[in-house]
Amino acid sequence: MKTDPPRLIVADSESSPDMLYATHFFAPDAFVFLEKNGRTFAMLSDLEVDRGRRDARVDEVVAYSDVAKKLPRGLQSTFAEVVSEFLRGKNVRRALVPASFPLGLATQLAEHGVTLRAAEGLFFREREQKTDAELRQIRRALRITETGMARAMEVLRAAEITGKKLRWNGAPLTSEILRAEIDSAILRAGGLPANTIVAGGEQACDPHERGSGALKPDELIILDIFPRDAKTGYYGDLTRTVVRGHASEPQRRLWETVQAGQTLALRAMKPAASGKKIHENVKQFFTDSGYPTEQRDGRWTGFFHGTGHGLGLELHEEPRFAKTDFKPGQVLTVEPGLYIPGVGGARLEDVVTITNVGNRKLSRFPQELEI
Repeated sequence: MKTDPPRLIVADSESSPDMLYATHFFAPDAFVFLEKNGRTFAMLSDLEVDRGRRDARVDEVVAYSDVAKKLPRGLQSTFAEVVSEFLRGKNVRRALVPASFPLGLATQLAEHGVTLRAAEGLFFREREQKTDAELRQIRRALRITETGMARAMEVLRAAEITGKKLRWNGAPLTSEILRAEIDSAILRAGGLPANTIVAGGEQACDPHERGSGALKPDELIILDIFPRDAKTGYYGDLTRTVVRGHASEPQRRLWETVQAGQTLALRAMKPAASGKKIHENVKQFFTDSGYPTEQRDGRWTGFFHGTGHGLGLELHEEPRFAKTDFKPGQVLTVEPGLYIPGVGGARLEDVVTITNVGNRKLSRFPQELEI
């Protein structure tokens, strides 16, 4: 009877989603996870071992120093020597590792007789389809995200329109100031913000432009917020596009077309539906609405990014929207956008999970153009 090979991860769990998924234990330094014959083990430093025995969701926690003491040089042994000794103690000479496994360590382990094979695709395939517990954690991350978005709207509403400027608290309102207000609200709510986007005017025509300088009235402002829940490690992701003041007819038409494109995608997302086909339909809808995807003067305009992406312990994880036929339990963002220099950029993003019959929206922040 064929058995699954042992699984090995060596990484810190703050940057490795596989390690966090395997252990539910946050640690800033690399440690060892092993799964063999249905049992799970973690080898932790003495600094982390007591906390690991209390919090890590593994069957057994082993102290690094206890393993090192079995070697002739004890604690002076190299990390690879200690990992090799740990694996020998579990009768493991071959193991499956994530594709991101450190090459240098893999080479050193090979010198000690340990053969590793990198997994193709997801290391834990089950990560793609979320459990009820994971859905609750993603909802919590989204509530944190929405706290940041609510603060953005609060500040923008309070900003005074003075000519062609927005002023808040007696000073010009800038992307940097509004981003700091968003990020502070997220921190207070228990999240870890990173690279929050507050981009107005022509800056909003570049989808990943973070934004800088003064924000102006009567211009489209993209707010894209994607923090991590500090408690669970799961991400939220939410985008709104607003105008502080009054939208022009071209701005309103752009925004309403994006909203209609998102609605088109949401209505089509259900089990067995093709993400590629939905993406193509959204793109064609935009073209038919007068917004073709093309290059003008060497710059892309229209809809030139994906309709969405998987969301979980990574901000962008499997499944790839346009490379999957949807399955129940998948969690994806739905974020079409249009970017037209001279008018601005508009993007609306929500998060859904695929159900047995369709999809259910997990984000719940309202969409409004003028504030």
